[in-house]
Amino acid sequence: MLGLPVAGGWLVVVRRSRRRLPVGVCAVVGCRPPVWWSVGCFVAWEGFVVIKLETVLVEIEGPVATISLDRPEKKNAMNPQMHADMNAALDEIEAAGGVKVVVVTGNGDSFSAGMDLEECFLRPYEDPQLFYRTNLVALRWFKRLKAFPAVTVAKVNGFAFGGGVLVTGICDLAVASQGALFGLSEINFGIFPAGGASWAAANNLPRKEALYYILTGDTFTGAQAREFGLVNRAVPAEELDAETDRIVAKLVRKNPVTLELAKQVYEHNRATDLPTAIDYDQAKLWELSRLTGNEWINVALKQFEKRSYQPGLSTYRRGDAAS
Repeated sequence: MLGLPVAGGWLVVVRRSRRRLPVGVCAVVGCRPPVWWSVGCFVAWEGFVVIKLETVLVEIEGPVATISLDRPEKKNAMNPQMHADMNAALDEIEAAGGVKVVVVTGNGDSFSAGMDLEECFLRPYEDPQLFYRTNLVALRWFKRLKAFPAVTVAKVNGFAFGGGVLVTGICDLAVASQGALFGLSEINFGIFPAGGASWAAANNLPRKEALYYILTGDTFTGAQAREFGLVNRAVPAEELDAETDRIVAKLVRKNPVTLELAKQVYEHNRATDLPTAIDYDQAKLWELSRLTGNEWINVALKQFEKRSYQPGLSTYRRGDAAS
């Protein structure tokens, strides 16, 4: 496959044009005249950036980035290469700028079967330093995803075990197929859910449910995950893409600064008392006003004043402000 090497993979940038480009062909931005590359199975079209890493596929289209875990033959189990690729994927999305929403999903019939037990644990075990370094890479991207400035949305298809539950719980929002199968199976091979998986259970499931699945290793469905609060929506498998797209479409219409600060305020205020929370809210509101040129007053509320929209039912038009 030909392309531009980046972060251990290939970068394909499609020149903005009004016509759809032929399958398998793209133009590299900035070249005059454009340099054309054959890119194998990629369908290139307007505004896409596609980054193919060894175990992860990243697609960026305007304000939306999609990260697809890409070891379908291993149920997208997370091996050391995938952990490195996920860090690289987050680097590329941050560098792209302007991304408001990051969707995380799995290629094939699984979201993720969790850690690759052989590659992450058995093989490096005899070398303590290698074992430590191998798993440190995983812990790094888990923490980065949790604190990522864009809104993160898990789109859960098929199996989601161990680390798959963790990633679902880390993401800000989650949509699952009703038949998706979740599990914290660590107890079945003699340990407890670690590396953040117990945190994900404790912070997304009711106490009794979390402990039940941690202690028994039993599985639960996407429909049950919706009841527990691990996911926001559970839909038939054939509706998973459409439901995720519906939520993403709502998010991309919002001010990105407001989205980021709203996440920060929520996380801070979960762990504080009301007076402290109110003070923090006020400080963040001043920060928001400064960073957005008082868009909420000068654009949103001005539109409301003209009765051009109803805040309880829809959002304001950001086209009247700088994006």
